Amino acid sequence: MSDPAKVRRHAERVRELVASVVRSQIKDPRLGMITITDARITADLRDATVFYTVLGDAVAQADTAAALESAKGLLRSTVGKALGLRHSPTLTFVLDDVQDQVKHIDDLLAAARNADAEVQRIAAQAKYAGEAQPYRVDDEDDETEEADEATDVKETPRGGETR
Repeated sequence: MSDPAKVRRHAERVRELVASVVRSQIKDPRLGMITITDARITADLRDATVFYTVLGDAVAQADTAAALESAKGLLRSTVGKALGLRHSPTLTFVLDDVQDQVKHIDDLLAAARNADAEVQRIAAQAKYAGEAQPYRVDDEDDETEEADEATDVKETPRGGETR
């Protein structure tokens, strides 16, 4: 196994190399507006997964995936030479759907906000089923009577109480 810091450095280098080659050397017309977002490499430095996003619809995404598959040999040889490893890592390209997930989460948050606003609106119009104060509140007169009764109790010298 390799050092985790070394693996991270190689993964970052793979991301930079693939982005550079895609930008400058691949002239495939199927390649759309692509952004290389991340790269991960296994601990044995044999397999690399490259994540990318494409601006456009499903057709543009499919065309870009086909263009990357056809350019995989060029990309692998460039990465292998630049990293100077004994074995060039195999490259796997994965469409990064972070933007779709972000949109989905935003939609869920908007729905939750609307539901909260609806609950607040309904709560503002609500009325009590009974009285506004459902608990019995003792009057001040009751409190003074209880205080008087407590002072009426006298103790005898033996510890007993008399009234």
